[in-house]
Amino acid sequence: MNIRPLLIMMFLLLTMTACQKQSSRKVLESGNAVYYWRTDLRLDSTERAFMAQYHINKVYCRYFDVVMEESGEPKPNATISFSDTLPDSIEIIPTVYITEECMHETHEGLAEKIVKRIRQMNETNEISNVREIQIDCDYTSKSRKRYYQFLEEVRKYWGATLSTTIRLHQLSMPVPPVDYGALMVYNTGDPRKSEERNPILDYRDVYPYLKHLDGYPLPLATAYPVFRWLRMVYGVRYEYTAEAEQVLRVKKAMEQERSDLSRLIITYHLDKDNIDRYKPDTYEEIYHH
Repeated sequence: MNIRPLLIMMFLLLTMTACQKQSSRKVLESGNAVYYWRTDLRLDSTERAFMAQYHINKVYCRYFDVVMEESGEPKPNATISFSDTLPDSIEIIPTVYITEECMHETHEGLAEKIVKRIRQMNETNEISNVREIQIDCDYTSKSRKRYYQFLEEVRKYWGATLSTTIRLHQLSMPVPPVDYGALMVYNTGDPRKSEERNPILDYRDVYPYLKHLDGYPLPLATAYPVFRWLRMVYGVRYEYTAEAEQVLRVKKAMEQERSDLSRLIITYHLDKDNIDRYKPDTYEEIYHH
């Protein structure tokens, strides 16, 4: 029996299936972006030059956190001040970090309060043409359903583009009800095992999740680390820097699994020290589409 025609047919079927899977996903607008995670929007000349050099057109700006207070109710914390403005050519995307603890039970009116606060901050600081907001939460299987219900409420009150962060471990869960996710490719390791691997990013920690990328139906931007990590864990001081070699190796592997991950690239986070820590060639490769 001549199996060559059968093999050709199987190959064509697999190719068609892969193409259909990719074509069914929304394609994100191509662009370069940064996270801004400080409590005062104030840019120096190095940061402005960086954004111009690498054609940054989006800034995901952390407006405030939402944390649980002792009364058991969520409250805003670490609200940003606006001492400076972004160039008109750059889109600002208000980003709110909400602790996973806030999703352990339902809090009526929380989504409406968050959206209202974002709008008030935009109006007070004369920030116009905001088309999108992002919610950042390290939700788990325990909190996922409540978090997704919360996102539905946010979408209702916001009425425009809504995105959320996606951790690698969340790729195996059902997708959240948002327009797209920002895949956070950092803090992938266990700091208690830091003698073996860099907890910010190590290819070996990312590898098990690569298999989930192509089948994940939500459009994804990709966020890579360019920061130094200083933490106390059980009384022990840990200090690590995201290694350029690991970032580029992981980026290449992920885009081989799913090519559209190269369309919208974000780095975490905009800071003069982070800019100076890496060679320009490293940033050129990270932002390469």
